[in-house]
Amino acid sequence: MTSPVIPTIRPARPEDVPAVVAMVHELAEYERAPDQCHLTAEQLTSALFGTAPALYGHVAVDERDEPIGFALWFLNFSTWAGVHGIYLEDLYVRPAARGTGAGRLLLATLADICVRRGYQRLEWWMIDWNPAAGFYASIGAEPMSEWVPYRLSGDALRDLAGTALPAGTRPVD
Repeated sequence: MTSPVIPTIRPARPEDVPAVVAMVHELAEYERAPDQCHLTAEQLTSALFGTAPALYGHVAVDERDEPIGFALWFLNFSTWAGVHGIYLEDLYVRPAARGTGAGRLLLATLADICVRRGYQRLEWWMIDWNPAAGFYASIGAEPMSEWVPYRLSGDALRDLAGTALPAGTRPVD
């Protein structure tokens, strides 16, 4: 009996984009919202590898260097702590690769980036029914139940934007 191969974690490369986009769509399917996922390879390529990328990515790869999981993340900033942190937008490991340690290794890589750069937080949201809650608790992650996420999008976003004043102007009394 052979033991499973431990995945390798590395920064995402342009050639990984199609696999990551496919996994993002798999994640949307898993989260029961496939119709809400519109990510394209062109969008992800631009976000990760454009002139001023604000999105970063790591992939877990198998022994053939094929992506089996990913973490997409960006920097946030704590005004109270006065330092950046990492916000993990999405973490996903393909079902066939679960149990190989890929998810833990992806999180450990991001934790290492935080520690090396002096960031104090690694944060993410999780859908409330995700069975990964037990895994997250096992590594010491704590749910932040006192904070309520808000989202402004679609018509409400456009309506509010329509009330903005041009830069440098003041409201009329």
